[in-house]
Amino acid sequence: MSLEKGLLDRFDKHIRGKSYATRSKAIADLIQEDLIRKEWSEGNEDVAGAITVVYNHHKRELVNTLLDIQHDYQHLIVSTQHVHLSHEHCLEVIVVKGKPVQVQELAKKLKAGKGVKHGSLTMTTTGK
Repeated sequence: MSLEKGLLDRFDKHIRGKSYATRSKAIADLIQEDLIRKEWSEGNEDVAGAITVVYNHHKRELVNTLLDIQHDYQHLIVSTQHVHLSHEHCLEVIVVKGKPVQVQELAKKLKAGKGVKHGSLTMTTTGK
């Protein structure tokens, strides 16, 4: 493989900052990430992931709404963890496994709740 010197220099600097031992490992990780994203877009293979939601539990009916949504998508949910951040705010981590489209749909519904301060979805491969 050949790369323009300027691009290679920038890449080397970038991977040093990420503590890669070799350029080959960094390139392999980039290829793997691209293939995993392809899995997500095609939607044929199951993905694993985590949905994190920070919300104000004093917001009327929000907790019930979030629980109802989770029950509607129970086939995707592996586990949940609830953390009290303060008197008003909670963090929920929902571990999921399923088709990418369904996982993304669940994340969108959870994040859309009135009183949800922030939500994010991280998807990865199931390792297959």
